[in-house]
Amino acid sequence: MTRRRELEEHRHKLGEIRDIMSSMKTLAYMETRKLSRFLDSQQEIVNSIEAMAADFISFIPETLLTPEMRNKETSNVYLLIGSERGFCGNYNETLLTAMESCVTEDANNKPIIVAIGHKLHVVLEEDPRVIAWIEGANVVEEIETVLMRIAGILVNLQATHPTLSLYVLYHGEGHGSVGPDDEHPILMQKLLPPFQRYLGKEAAFPHPPVLNVTPADFLLELTDHYLFASLHEILYSSLMAENRRRVQHLEGAIEHMDDKANELISQCNALRQEEIIEEIEVILLSATSFDTGRTKRPPVNN
Repeated sequence: MTRRRELEEHRHKLGEIRDIMSSMKTLAYMETRKLSRFLDSQQEIVNSIEAMAADFISFIPETLLTPEMRNKETSNVYLLIGSERGFCGNYNETLLTAMESCVTEDANNKPIIVAIGHKLHVVLEEDPRVIAWIEGANVVEEIETVLMRIAGILVNLQATHPTLSLYVLYHGEGHGSVGPDDEHPILMQKLLPPFQRYLGKEAAFPHPPVLNVTPADFLLELTDHYLFASLHEILYSSLMAENRRRVQHLEGAIEHMDDKANELISQCNALRQEEIIEEIEVILLSATSFDTGRTKRPPVNN
């Protein structure tokens, strides 16, 4: 009886944990639905800015070819976007593996790392290359706060490192994967200096754009908008990937707990059957003893 009670208590606790995990999975799934609406709109904004930049640079490429842009003595800043919470498998470990492969290719420059996400910070806590860490977003409403903290760190870095090359590594969807996982690829985007890939591209329109400001001022303003919009898109994509990974991971955990609960039910049923058999044996032994006693009782004389 004691063993069966222990198994029943264990199964009850597993049921409570399963309910909690199921609620967490539902919340993560709801967050992906909400993020999909934000992400689609943000991608349209980034595409519009990139189209504008391509048109501008195709006619005025010398705006990008300033001495600062040609300076090879740049400081490489790697913005790593990990997870704020757990239950998403090896999400942060694969991100670090991809980062190390990128940093190895640039061994001449000492990388500067800014880590986003509590779980990522725990892994990188002793890494001397990390100069700052930022709490990640749990929900889409917190992304604005994360973005403001990123902007503050970049402003401080530019005060001591005039020429920055900003690389962002994150989990997302699309081309440019630098990780081994095709289902949940790790992407790398170079945001600063901006629009380098448009140099040498042919113009898509017959006439140059009409500007009300100098090309340098226009590029500076466009870069601010591009950096702000791109970081928004990247943070949305990263949080989307984190929640999708969490849903997948929790589904696997729930299935495992269901299998364990079914196993415990089978063990409890087996133990209950043994208990019933023992009770029947006790009853039969008692009945046999009673019948034996009646047989040996002497007859009553009238």
